[in-house]
Amino acid sequence: MQHEHHDLIREFPEYREQIHNLKTTNEQFRELFDAYHKIDREVYRVENNIEPRADVALEELKKRRLAIKDELFRILRQNKP
Repeated sequence: MQHEHHDLIREFPEYREQIHNLKTTNEQFRELFDAYHKIDREVYRVENNIEPRADVALEELKKRRLAIKDELFRILRQNKP
């Protein structure tokens, strides 16, 4: 089974423009955005057996990705026009 990336714009399509604006104007958001996508790529590679890892390691990656996603969403809601 092919797993998908969890791109932030796919996760929050209603915030597409705001995501773009915050990436260019908010350093904290940009750093979290980059970290989120780096971890998402790692999860994708593990789930698709490109880089096999133990289940525990995969679950830890997913927890980190979710924590960053929650923080990004908090920033998006705080900066909603």
